[in-house]
Amino acid sequence: MKRAASSKRRTGSAAALALTLSLAAAPPQDPGKRAGTAGAASWINEVLEPVRLKHGLPALAGAVLTGDGLVAAGAVGLRKKKTDVPATVDDQWHLGSDTKAMTATLVALLVEQGKLEWETTVEDVFPDIAPGLPAELRGVNLLHLLSHRSGLPANAAWFVLAKPELSLMDQRLACVKSLAKVKLIAPPGKLYVYSNLGYVVAGAMAEKTMGASWEDLMSKHVFEPLGIRSAGFGGMGTPGVVDQPWGHGADGEPVRTNGPATDNPPVLGPAGTVHMILADWAKFVADHLRGARGGKGLLRPESYHILETPPFGGNYALGWVVAERDWGGGKVFTHAGSNTMNYAVVWTAPQRDFAVLAATNQGAPAGEKACDEAAGALIARYAAK
Repeated sequence: MKRAASSKRRTGSAAALALTLSLAAAPPQDPGKRAGTAGAASWINEVLEPVRLKHGLPALAGAVLTGDGLVAAGAVGLRKKKTDVPATVDDQWHLGSDTKAMTATLVALLVEQGKLEWETTVEDVFPDIAPGLPAELRGVNLLHLLSHRSGLPANAAWFVLAKPELSLMDQRLACVKSLAKVKLIAPPGKLYVYSNLGYVVAGAMAEKTMGASWEDLMSKHVFEPLGIRSAGFGGMGTPGVVDQPWGHGADGEPVRTNGPATDNPPVLGPAGTVHMILADWAKFVADHLRGARGGKGLLRPESYHILETPPFGGNYALGWVVAERDWGGGKVFTHAGSNTMNYAVVWTAPQRDFAVLAATNQGAPAGEKACDEAAGALIARYAAK
């Protein structure tokens, strides 16, 4: 029986938002103009390795990018403890809830295409199911769901909903039907309640509207246009083969097995099952950097503004946590994600046109602390130029 991963996901709004950095740090070595150069990887690895050793991680990866693309990336350590297989810059990393910004971007594209509206409600998309749902829930819309203001609880009975004999679209439809037994924690729009369930419902709304799975929609409308080719869903690697980073639990030990099924149930996809290499994650984040600066991107400028603005106050926008940081020149965006066996965090600074990524194949608490520390060190080295 495979190790069951917790379905709880983190926003990065606790430890990550506490990150503060001084621009007086020593300047970095020249990161170079082109990603993948020996010098670029060298200075990244010099930052990562002390952090990895301090926290006892199997592997740690990181990258710096601008709106023009990847500046430098590196990876240190091992794909799996007690082996001699090194992690590489071309390995895949599980992004956990960093997937949420991707789901919100997909919805924004469908809004631009006129397939959905930000105010489209659960009842609008599922008129046959709506009569059996609580009245307040029928009026929950996409803005509520993507900003965690729907009033829905954090999670559903994912392992009950995960029925392999059903397609993922049918599993997510069953998730929507299960809302008939859910009591909202608060009226829509009133209270921030971080909810993976809300993102799955939003994904189901996109599926019903487009007649295709969230996975297919993500691949066609987000990944392919951005040139992202390494993206996948679920755990990484070939079962039993150390060909990608292998997950490690809170105790720092490798989990029993690996591969696509070693993750939260696929039904939870829109809330956080994407994995990809750092260079491809950088393409997605670079697109948002350009968009936030009014440049050409996958979306229209007004769509990036909506994605990066909390629609009901607070600091959670649509797939992004919003904060103010001096090192970022003001407003910055961040998110973190974990499936308990991996951890990843992103910080973007549109005003200074750069972002950093950090990822590891170990869950919290060590993975969380290390990724936050690595991101902070990368920011200090790069921003202090």
